[in-house]
Amino acid sequence: MTNLSQTSRRSLLRLMVASAAAPLLVPRRLFGASAPSNKITLGCIGIGWQGGGNLNAFLQQDDCQVVAMCDVDEAHLKEAVDKANARYGNQDCKGYKDFRELLARKDIDAVCISTPDHWHAIPVIAAADAGKDIYCEKPLSHTLSEGIAMVRAAQRNKCVWQTGSWQRREGLFRWAVELVQNGYLGKITRVEVGLPAGHTDFGKTGRDLPNGPVPPGVDYDFWTGPAQMMPFNPCRFHKNWRWNYNTGGGQLMDWIGHHCDIAHWGLANPKYGCGPDDSVGPLTVSGTADFPAKDEVWNTATKYRIECAYPNDVEVVIAGGHDEIKSGAKWYGPNGWVYVTRGTIDASNRQWIREIQDREKKGDLGIQLFKSPGHQREFLDCIRSRKRTLTPVEVAHRSQTPGHLGHLAAVLGRKLKWDAAKEEVVGDPEANRLLSKTMRPPWHI
Repeated sequence: MTNLSQTSRRSLLRLMVASAAAPLLVPRRLFGASAPSNKITLGCIGIGWQGGGNLNAFLQQDDCQVVAMCDVDEAHLKEAVDKANARYGNQDCKGYKDFRELLARKDIDAVCISTPDHWHAIPVIAAADAGKDIYCEKPLSHTLSEGIAMVRAAQRNKCVWQTGSWQRREGLFRWAVELVQNGYLGKITRVEVGLPAGHTDFGKTGRDLPNGPVPPGVDYDFWTGPAQMMPFNPCRFHKNWRWNYNTGGGQLMDWIGHHCDIAHWGLANPKYGCGPDDSVGPLTVSGTADFPAKDEVWNTATKYRIECAYPNDVEVVIAGGHDEIKSGAKWYGPNGWVYVTRGTIDASNRQWIREIQDREKKGDLGIQLFKSPGHQREFLDCIRSRKRTLTPVEVAHRSQTPGHLGHLAAVLGRKLKWDAAKEEVVGDPEANRLLSKTMRPPWHI
């Protein structure tokens, strides 16, 4: 007979879900005296801007308790820990500077990782190997090779995974994709994905401040982690780390996990799109981009255009800074077009929009997509049911793939032939070497 003290909490969740169709109510005694009843216990790694928003969402869920926080900025960490303890009326939430200490706790079921791009792969792989379910921000990874390793780790450990590509929970995006997948446009021939251009000064620093001292309470060496060590500059720190390729990927990678994710979702139909699911990938990729000088504080592309050939003769264009490509996702077929972005849905035949909404309510759509109760809420539900989320790790990886390849094609100045099954550039050793970056010791994956 299995010794319960030797069984992980996540294994118990699986066993109990498999044995009962009713909502899961796990007796506190099974998990030990320190466990918060039937609640899913969560640790948050990275609790600045986006991490703070994710934390607030999880704090609103009554069946979840945030028991641990991790951040290299003491001010962020203290504020978040205090907020959690105030929410629960106790002092149970603990703070850590090193994510490895948080992951070593056996009483944590899942983690929310909202770190800068260069700090996704290492904690994700460690969390998966520690048996945690994972909510992770987009883009999935800083390099394509890191994404491959993250997918393998999540699959190896059978993690429930949710990516922060929250647009899939919104009705406008769901209706647009249902129109496309249900054949209103006919066979899709072209998709346009519009993303932002330039740089957005999220940190309110501008790009011209000199290097300076590290702010008090910040472990800058740990913050830099596997990236190249550079002098501290406030213009490439909190929020604005996106605009330097050492730690981010610019507007292209900051947004590819949103609008390209929706574009791929629409193509998840073998008759009208590219294949049976949304793990679709390009066949060839070419790209052009305007890059600042490499030694600029903000050196990510300010304008870019990526041309992709997809299976089933679908052309996909991803662009930022080109006026003819509007922000959002737009599909074309012989019967017309459908366009969606945040706050807007449109179509060549606007009657389709009302029709798809009515048919969805009646439940008579051939393909009717899941209506999410909310991105964080759905993640918690899937932890209990062990079902696949709306944005699992494989989907997040495929959504970002044309962004990584398009950037590489622009840097190299040539078209790349992509083998999606092997995940390698065909006949181009130089391009394959550039799919990864050397990590600063002692960090590695």
